[in-house]
Amino acid sequence: MEKLIKELQIKIVDVLNLPDVQPEEIKRDEQLVGGKLGIDSIDVLEMVIMIEKDYGVKIDSRELGVKVFASLKTLAEYIHANTSELPH
Repeated sequence: MEKLIKELQIKIVDVLNLPDVQPEEIKRDEQLVGGKLGIDSIDVLEMVIMIEKDYGVKIDSRELGVKVFASLKTLAEYIHANTSELPH
């Protein structure tokens, strides 16, 4: 799971083009959407597309998105639980 979290930190910085943020600055329990990173609904859409493309995991409702994107940890847990790409 730690490897997935580190991977997601890098992908989030890259996909959302956050030049002033280092991947390790995204803390695992910190609020992702609406938090200090300034991630908004457009950014969430970009992350949903990246997650579907890179991990084959769908996030197909707003309610699910709210839970999944609560923090980096909840995002990693959801991907881990719903992908066949990663070893369980």
